[in-house]
Amino acid sequence: MKKYAIGLLSLIGWVSLEISAAELDRVAVEQRLAKADATHLADLRRKDLTDLDLSNLDFRQADLWGSDLRRSNLSHSDLSGLNLDLTVMTKINLSGANLANTSIFGVHMASANLSKAKLTGSRFIANLDKSDLSQADLSHANWGVDMQNQPMGLMRVSLNSVNLTGANLTEANLNRALMRFANLSGAKLNRAVLFGIDFSGANLANADLSGADLSTCLFEDTNFSGANLEGTVFSANIDKSKLKGLAQSKNLDKAIFKAD
Repeated sequence: MKKYAIGLLSLIGWVSLEISAAELDRVAVEQRLAKADATHLADLRRKDLTDLDLSNLDFRQADLWGSDLRRSNLSHSDLSGLNLDLTVMTKINLSGANLANTSIFGVHMASANLSKAKLTGSRFIANLDKSDLSQADLSHANWGVDMQNQPMGLMRVSLNSVNLTGANLTEANLNRALMRFANLSGAKLNRAVLFGIDFSGANLANADLSGADLSTCLFEDTNFSGANLEGTVFSANIDKSKLKGLAQSKNLDKAIFKAD
């Protein structure tokens, strides 16, 4: 029994060391980043990085897969081109961060701050409900459903009640996204792929929707006041009574209503 107790205490001590080693502060993160290069990435994989100030850092040569970044501040940091799949990002601050061509799949990051973030060419399938993406650059972003890759049922980005005011979504793909009560006022959505989106209660006032595909979308009290609808594609059987401010939209006569 004595040998067993000693062995158990040794095991507990080893586990404690492993746990404490995974709890890094900013200095430790900076040290790992400084030593990293293209062939020897900074190992931050599955590390507990919660509540840290990691702003203005270059993570391009880091492995952050599966790390815990809840409530951390990564504002103005460079995470471009990284694989951040399965990380934890609830209430993370990524304002002004560079996330161009970054992959974020299967992640819960509700109430995140992505204002003015660079998200061009990024691939997101995540829950961003109630997040701030105001003035963010999502041009050419691919956040839409890939119907050829749905092993666990329909997986799509959730953008309910997000703030996308003034955001750039030019030629972005957000097909089948959830965008209930999203605020897209003044956003640039020209030539965006938006078919099948739930826009119930959304605000598209003064948005540029020229050339965007809004076919098969769900509209219930959706505000189009002042929106540019030149070349915007709607389903032919749409109930226009559910589109608020449609009479005050721009270029309604140039919108396209086609059969699904």
